[in-house]
Amino acid sequence: MRLSSPSFPDQGVIPVEYALCMPDPEAHLTLAPNRNPTLVWEGLPKDTQSLALICHDEDAPTQQLGDINREGIVLSAEQPRGRFYHWVMVDIDPGLGAIQAGEFSEGLSRHDKQSPQTRHGARQGLNHFTDWFAKDPEMAGKYFGYDGPCPPWNDSIPHRYVFTLYALDIPRCPVEGEFRAYDVLHAIEGQVLATATLVGVYSMNPKLTVWRRSLRVSQTG
Repeated sequence: MRLSSPSFPDQGVIPVEYALCMPDPEAHLTLAPNRNPTLVWEGLPKDTQSLALICHDEDAPTQQLGDINREGIVLSAEQPRGRFYHWVMVDIDPGLGAIQAGEFSEGLSRHDKQSPQTRHGARQGLNHFTDWFAKDPEMAGKYFGYDGPCPPWNDSIPHRYVFTLYALDIPRCPVEGEFRAYDVLHAIEGQVLATATLVGVYSMNPKLTVWRRSLRVSQTG
């Protein structure tokens, strides 16, 4: 089983086209196109009845959150890190063979973004921007589906974004209503036939070369 993308290579830089935020020379960051990338799968187990997809940031800071995007502060590489979920989707038809770029996300929808039900009979869960924007009156709401990378612009390390595809032996994931990544992970225990991952890298720190490469890849891709 293999997961790949023409949008970026495995372990490669994610273009700004697929990010929520991109660097800005004056304001540090500005909104990016926020399109979901193309994802292609092959070699599924023969008994696969549905697919689940989860994308998370492997390097999200978990402590001293008040220092995020703070002038004069640099987040060190030694700072504790955890997972920040950017996308969770279930009941994906294995026969689709691919998810196309921008098919499930195009731009930022403030407040209530979409709903669990989406295209091709699939359902999308809440991502972690629901929590991140919860105390911001201009942005608070339920964020379903995909919202791309927006790591701190003062982070000293690039972030890794892990897309994981799960081949399931059940036609429908046993989660209901509004669900999150950990609900899906719990629900599919014992139902996973195989998994495949694709990792992309992104940074907002102008002192790192990754963000320049993301701009270049987007312009030439």
